[in-house]
Amino acid sequence: MGKPKIRFKGYEDAWEQRKLGEMIKEYKETVDSDCILPVLTSSKTEGVILQEEHFGRKQQHDITGYNILPRNYCTYRNRSDGVDFTFNINKCCDKGIISKFYPVFSGNNSDVFFISLLLNNSDEIVQEIAYTCTGTGQKVLSFLDLQKMKIKVPNFEEQKKIAAYFDHLDHLITLHQRKCYRFIDIALDAWEQRKLDSWGTFYYGRSCPKWSVTEDATIPCIRYGELYTKFGAKIDRVYSYTNMPPENLRFSKGTEVLIPRVGEDPMDYNHCTWLSMPDVAIGEMISVFNTDNNPLFTATMFNATLQNEFAMRVEGGSVTNLYFEKLKNIEVSFPSIQEQEKIAAYFENLDHLITLHQHKLFCAKNVMKYITTDINTPKKEAIMAELESVIEQKLIEQLIYGDSQWTYREDLKTEADLWKNFRYILEQNNKERLNGEPLSDAEFEQVKNQLQFSSFYKAGEWLVGENGKVMVHVQRDTERLHLVVMNHEHIAGGSSVYEVINQYNALKMDEDSSVNARDRRFDVTLMINGLPMIHIELKNKQHSYMDGFWQIKKYIGEGKFTGIFSAVQMFVISNGVDTKYFSAASDSELNPKFISGWLDKENNAVSDYLVFAKSVLRIPEAHEMIARYTVLDEEAKRLILLRPYQIHAIEAIRDASKTGKSGFVWHTTGSGKTLTSYKATRNLLMDIPAIDKAIFLIDRKDLDTQTTMAFQAYANNDLIDVDETDNVFDLKKKLKSDDRQVIVTTIQKLQRLITRKLQEGTPEYHKIKNLKIAFVVDECHRAVTPGTKREIERFFGNSLWYGFTGTPRFAENPYPQMGDLPRTTQELYGDCLHKYTIQNAIHDNAVLGFQVEHNGPKNKKDETDSNLYVTESHMLKVLEVILNKSYYKLGFQNGKGKTYEGLLTTSSIQLAQKYYDLLKMVKEGKTTLKIDEKIKQVLPDFPKFAITYSVTENEEGSHVNQQKMQESLDDYNKMFGTKYEISQIQGYNGNLNKRLARKDAKYKSRNEQLDLVIVVDRLLTGFDAPCLSTIFIDRPPMGPHDLIQAFSRTNRIYDKNKVYGQIVTFQAPKLFKESVDNAVRLYSAGSTQTALLADWKEVESAFRKSLKALRISAETPEEVPGMSIKEKKIFVKLFQDFDKFFAQLKSFTQYEDNMLAGYGITEDEYTDYAGQYLNAKEEIKEDTDGQIDDPGVPVVDEDYELMAYSHTKIDYEYIINLIQNIVSPDEESQDVTQEQKQKQMDEVKQYVEELRKDNPKVAEIMTTLIGEIEQDVNKYKGQSILNIVENMKQECIEKVVTDFCITWYTSKDDVMYAAMHYRNGEIPNESAIKETANFTSYKEVQERAIPKFKYYTMMIAELRKTLDEEIKPLMNH
Repeated sequence: MGKPKIRFKGYEDAWEQRKLGEMIKEYKETVDSDCILPVLTSSKTEGVILQEEHFGRKQQHDITGYNILPRNYCTYRNRSDGVDFTFNINKCCDKGIISKFYPVFSGNNSDVFFISLLLNNSDEIVQEIAYTCTGTGQKVLSFLDLQKMKIKVPNFEEQKKIAAYFDHLDHLITLHQRKCYRFIDIALDAWEQRKLDSWGTFYYGRSCPKWSVTEDATIPCIRYGELYTKFGAKIDRVYSYTNMPPENLRFSKGTEVLIPRVGEDPMDYNHCTWLSMPDVAIGEMISVFNTDNNPLFTATMFNATLQNEFAMRVEGGSVTNLYFEKLKNIEVSFPSIQEQEKIAAYFENLDHLITLHQHKLFCAKNVMKYITTDINTPKKEAIMAELESVIEQKLIEQLIYGDSQWTYREDLKTEADLWKNFRYILEQNNKERLNGEPLSDAEFEQVKNQLQFSSFYKAGEWLVGENGKVMVHVQRDTERLHLVVMNHEHIAGGSSVYEVINQYNALKMDEDSSVNARDRRFDVTLMINGLPMIHIELKNKQHSYMDGFWQIKKYIGEGKFTGIFSAVQMFVISNGVDTKYFSAASDSELNPKFISGWLDKENNAVSDYLVFAKSVLRIPEAHEMIARYTVLDEEAKRLILLRPYQIHAIEAIRDASKTGKSGFVWHTTGSGKTLTSYKATRNLLMDIPAIDKAIFLIDRKDLDTQTTMAFQAYANNDLIDVDETDNVFDLKKKLKSDDRQVIVTTIQKLQRLITRKLQEGTPEYHKIKNLKIAFVVDECHRAVTPGTKREIERFFGNSLWYGFTGTPRFAENPYPQMGDLPRTTQELYGDCLHKYTIQNAIHDNAVLGFQVEHNGPKNKKDETDSNLYVTESHMLKVLEVILNKSYYKLGFQNGKGKTYEGLLTTSSIQLAQKYYDLLKMVKEGKTTLKIDEKIKQVLPDFPKFAITYSVTENEEGSHVNQQKMQESLDDYNKMFGTKYEISQIQGYNGNLNKRLARKDAKYKSRNEQLDLVIVVDRLLTGFDAPCLSTIFIDRPPMGPHDLIQAFSRTNRIYDKNKVYGQIVTFQAPKLFKESVDNAVRLYSAGSTQTALLADWKEVESAFRKSLKALRISAETPEEVPGMSIKEKKIFVKLFQDFDKFFAQLKSFTQYEDNMLAGYGITEDEYTDYAGQYLNAKEEIKEDTDGQIDDPGVPVVDEDYELMAYSHTKIDYEYIINLIQNIVSPDEESQDVTQEQKQKQMDEVKQYVEELRKDNPKVAEIMTTLIGEIEQDVNKYKGQSILNIVENMKQECIEKVVTDFCITWYTSKDDVMYAAMHYRNGEIPNESAIKETANFTSYKEVQERAIPKFKYYTMMIAELRKTLDEEIKPLMNH
């Protein structure tokens, strides 16, 4: 196996395996900006060439840090959009320079040209590179990782011999190609230059779909993909024949030049060719150029000189388009016809020579591939996609590799095995507590009963433990035994046992009689002390990692994560190249939006499953994810797994504290800063014994914000107590106590304590002053002024300070100058310990970007004139936008109960009150502004609004403010049945916060929701409501930090239709735009703002282009069913792009439905396209399941959900969630009165009746379910309502199919297949159903049997009717 079969004479030794690092040596010499060496680039097709030659013009770059690339040294680009890294040798010049993204290396007792041949051509090595590189979007192959790879090589002399042979072939080809292309540069002055459209005419080919290309077809045709794969500069034979009607085709005359119109890489459109044969049909997605010039010369000249011109005119993303309209104005030079013909003849001769040499080179390289494949791996394994079982095995090997603490337990496959294993570990870890006597079966049943958790959250509560010890309790006679299951102080040691299992059998429960219930087999599970903690679902690279997510969701709904598996806290999903994780939740609560990838400390993505395993799943990291980096949100009753940047920040603070350093964390607003600061504060006490107290400091005006509520919600199930101080004396008492607690207090209380309430020289003064305190400051850019911080620091000499902010103070927006006090966040707190900017967060889908509209009065001489904005007419214009122009901004397309919320912010309490009064008048019909019927159809009670001021504003306000606030409180009380007085303003604000956040189940009901809140400054910082989508700003532009803080209320991740945080301003449009641009630039660390902001002009242009591309793919929706699978993939991808831009366009206030006519599409046509899209997507899924992707076809996003589609009818999942909240209420909701329960049930019934208008079949199922719940409210307690309804629907389908088969004597399997695959009125297996239908049996039992010649026709007609009326409504909801 170590010797190749084909060798140069005289070489017989076996090839030996060596590390690449032993054979190559990195060359590290860089240049400064004044270097005059030529700039090079490394191209996949052209090798190492001058950058100017590659791009056709000089590129302007800062060359500081570029690598020097000497002649005969090798280089490669260490980033790739795929996994195709190309290694090239510099034969271009003696010494040049190349970008720092191109490592440079030479051979080290090896031939570097031979090494490059292996790296480029060995299937085994290319596959190894694919596993070695890292990253999600772009793949990265670092030189360090390259060095670690192992390859098999011959001795040095044989390497040189092989390299010389290939070099000679390359040289011959290059010589001929240079001869070919040098004609292009000859006597250009004598050639005539004109725009391309004056040299000829353009048109597009017509459709020759794949289904029409058959063996018995007779019409020769050219299809666009063949331009890339089959032809050179001339077509003199065809490979495809079509049976399309001739009148639907366009035929050649033999003079046409064909140009690809669709592709992927913009630089890859230089595949033009002359179609030299007449009467050949030209397929769609081909641009045809008819010219009187020599067509072979024209095609060759296009390929040689217009590559960059074509690339600059390409449009689109993953699927690109080159429309001929864009080509017409290209300036092109042609010589005389006689000279063209001479050059063309020369081309043909050279082409023949090149083809001969390339064939020889191709054969030689195939030999090389054969040799390396034969040596390194079985051939089948080299070309086959990696199976899931292989990925699974490699993951297990990685987990248990070397000195890993994971142990692979191949013997544990069933629940009985796991309980037995858990029992053994429990008894071993508790020998003393058990007095050496093992647990009896009855005692172990007590243990098992305690581990049957009703939710993953309940398991999480238990896993917090008591003083770090997770326990179960057993009654043995009169003694109560406290047994330790897990000790979080024993991470990576002590009593901790770490085991890996795979292929666990999750069996169907005996009592589970639903038609969908079946046995399931889990992939890989990680167990700590015998309990499953982390579950991993794997797919191969031909599937999306999201398939793993949907599989887990399905298994949860089926009840597979019960019993010993009910303790799982974390899920991991991967397809090998994309790996994500998320916290455990019920099937109805799992949201793809909250899936997270892993990042390293510099925020680079870690996506490869093996690298992910090294980073996250090894010990101690995996145990720490469960014990240290899982948070229980008591308010939302859900688990939260910290994201990687949060973990890195916490660890950075821990490391800094160990060396006595202070600093700050810059994490963009909306990325979970409060949660990070909580964990950081808590872990400081847990990890650093020298710290006496950890104090979380907030500003007084933030007392009623979510920060303190969130801290309390997180801490209720934690090892560390969080105490909020009631007053200064309470703060003093807590500081004097010996308890190690997290103290939440205000800056004002702390300042008052140290300046007024402590007497110098007293014992308590010295005790408090000498405390080693870690201060954690939220919103540190504003919470503690430089003067106050200095005052506190002088008192607490042993203090450490850690600030958290999403908007640090920089030199561009410093604190006011006050003597020698610090003016920036870095000067005030120290170095930035970890940074995660808004640019990072948007890139990682941790937050959304912003869509900004400036709707203030245009062309005003003085935009700052406040008189422009205080009139009622201006305010009514603002309300017109909010009430009638924000249909999509506020999520009305989602339907009732799923709309979003908005904030309206003004510059004063008086203006806020004026808006409140005006809104009341509008709602009562007392103004000229009327709410559109389109809005009322979705929400008849719109708008439901409230008003809030900060506590300080309210305290300092006048009697009028107090009176106005009480009036608004009365309105609020009437709306929601509350009883708030002006003296309870803090309670009101807290309730308002909860109502807006909608974390509690009760606030998911429309009856408990708000649409709009009017604010001045309250809620513009420190407030998190994911369902808040829009901020309407009727006030002057704010400073950079205030602007980003306010904007960031809107960009939390929520549902699929919320894709941007929406910002609408109503004053000073020019000044506001300037302020926004400056703020975004500042807080994205100087990065470009294009990824952060979207405006109308940009989106409308993208929408027009996407519509144009869609029309070219399918001019009408009716064309789609006749397409081939490949064409449908292109259509699906283009429609996804179009739908995304259409949804975004609709969300702008200036969008009107009547604009569609101007764009050339109607809403009905969009709906028809959407229907064809859904059908095509389903067909693609069936056709491509398990197949390797065609590289010439765009990848379809299988998980994409339509965004522009309006769901104003009552939402199926919304009703499911309402029912779920009734049968499985949280602890707070369990105390509701019978009257409130009935109100909830009545609301559900009302929505079911609305659903009945659209889908009576599903509504009837839900009515049955509701009736059962009313009879016994505990019948479905703790079960998944979604899964129950889906099972009921499936049972209905089973019954309908069974009844049909009994009546018509048909095969149940065949009819069920038809039911599952019925689309567009077509029964896919109609002939099979007819074939298996038993007319004889039918005739025997029917009194009035129809004759045989009518039987089959009527049976199929009745089946189609059954599918349309009975089955289809149950399949769609």
